Amino acid sequence: MKQVLSKIRKSVIISENVRKLKKQIADEAYLLVENQIKNHPEIIGLEFGGSYAKDTWLSEEADIDIFIKFKKTISEEKFTEISKKVGFQSMKKYNPYVRYSEHPYVEAKIKKTKINVVPCYDVNSGEWKSSADRSPFHTKYMEKSLTHEMRNEVRMLKIFLKANKIYGSEIAKQGFSGYVSEVLILNFGNFENTISSIGKIQQGQIIGKTSKVFETLISIIDPIDSNRNLAAAISNENIGKFILLCRTFENKPKLKFFTQKKLKISKNGLENVLVIKFSFKNRSPDIIWGQIKRATSSLTTQLELGGFNVLRSKAHSDNTSEACLFFLLESTKIPINYSKSGPDFFRVSDCTSFISKNITKTNLMWINDDGKIIALEKRRHNEVVKFMTELLKNNLQTGIPKGLQSDFRKGVEITIGNKNLSKSIKEAVLDLISTDDSIFHTN
Repeated sequence: MKQVLSKIRKSVIISENVRKLKKQIADEAYLLVENQIKNHPEIIGLEFGGSYAKDTWLSEEADIDIFIKFKKTISEEKFTEISKKVGFQSMKKYNPYVRYSEHPYVEAKIKKTKINVVPCYDVNSGEWKSSADRSPFHTKYMEKSLTHEMRNEVRMLKIFLKANKIYGSEIAKQGFSGYVSEVLILNFGNFENTISSIGKIQQGQIIGKTSKVFETLISIIDPIDSNRNLAAAISNENIGKFILLCRTFENKPKLKFFTQKKLKISKNGLENVLVIKFSFKNRSPDIIWGQIKRATSSLTTQLELGGFNVLRSKAHSDNTSEACLFFLLESTKIPINYSKSGPDFFRVSDCTSFISKNITKTNLMWINDDGKIIALEKRRHNEVVKFMTELLKNNLQTGIPKGLQSDFRKGVEITIGNKNLSKSIKEAVLDLISTDDSIFHTN
């Protein structure tokens, strides 16, 4: 392991040339925002935040977070209005756009570096008015607590998480954030200890100090807010992946764990995947991802109610204009007949109701060995494409969130995965139909 980690440690060190370039971009962005806030007495502070301020950024992609601090007496409406105005005015040369967290913030790119102009309130610790209010406290805490060596250990952990596709707190990913990476290294001391500790972690274990009980699989406590569980934003799937990855890496440490893997497209693997493809009117990635994830969940329920067993599901978007919903099914075609179980024959009113509702549409009705009335009925559709086509045509509101319904009405393409899919969509569905041997590994 030491040989592998030594190579990775050397690779994460940021050169002076890269630092110099990043500082020039950061200083330019800071000055542009600083010039704008002079016109707004509601804003009383400005500071860098995020990985750049804490020196835990990765050389190939480092966002610059600039926090504008509002007086705590400012209304939420003014807070949003002024912060967007400052963001757009300051970044007007760089095609700014709105992103959403709890509150909207403005993002732009200067020389391929993302600049985030984020509003927060100037409050005392624990008196949070918005979720971003903790960020300046996070920055100060990590600046004080992380040693120079620990900062590079954080970088190693970030690369490990990124390579295995579980890095990023955005709703599309629901993975481990940069701040969670810092908290883990701070708790365990270095990358190697983190891997070893996570590999042995038990259900319900708490990383950090808190008096509160959380219901997540594990808890990662925010060191500046003991009532906040950082693991709540991470999906159970990604927590599980991280734990198995740590176990596998500790048993067989290899450099491949730090590089993106290419998965092979299996033609047979796509034959039971239902694909629903549609275009949407451009909106914030955070909004569209929330909508398509809800749609995926709702349609999973509808498919199950229709008799189709959904093994896994996944949403995908290019964040610009196109989205897909993927459903891995046990089968795309199911028996045309199905049995419906009714009440036992002693329940008079329930029996009467069940018989009257089903007798005209049943092919056969009988009493089984458990004393229940059973009706054999014929499905309207037993092929999934026909089933979904009718559902989205006649009952759109039952499976699609209101915010997406107008996009669906403009047209939707429903296919089985092995038919006429573009290469990019086939690649997007790979996680659904592939086994990652870095995670599922035996000695």
